Amino acid sequence: MGRRIRRLREERGISLSELARRAGVGKATLSGLENGTRNPTLETLWAVTAQLGVGLAAVVDTGPVVHGTAVQGVLLQAFEEEGATYELYRLFFPAGSAQTSPAHPEGVTEHLTVFAGTLRAGPADTPLTAGPGEYVTWRSDVPHTYAALGEHDVHASLLIRYPR
Repeated sequence: MGRRIRRLREERGISLSELARRAGVGKATLSGLENGTRNPTLETLWAVTAQLGVGLAAVVDTGPVVHGTAVQGVLLQAFEEEGATYELYRLFFPAGSAQTSPAHPEGVTEHLTVFAGTLRAGPADTPLTAGPGEYVTWRSDVPHTYAALGEHDVHASLLIRYPR
């Protein structure tokens, strides 16, 4: 993962310091990530990949669990169609957990289906609520939140669409 981030950063002619500043992460954190000595959270990965103009799948392989402040996510599949790249995730939020994710690049949308529990998710200023069997979608090119409501864990799928 770190080698991929470094390669993308260098291909874009961005210094380590500049990418760290743009992504809102510490320079030491980004350096450790590139060198493979730090395990980043999902929030850090999304902040860095957003500034590189790529989806998370550009730096993460399918299969391993990646942790955020409140979420555990598994990238199930990344695929491309004319005009867009898609990433499909399986998500787990422990009851009562919450997190805020940084903005993705312009035009990115998220499509979330809840299978168990109740989740409030969406733009930080106007989140949506979904329970079992319900679906919500929003533009995620702004900071957005996820919060597992009530006393039950949340199981969900998330499809992120990155337009080209």
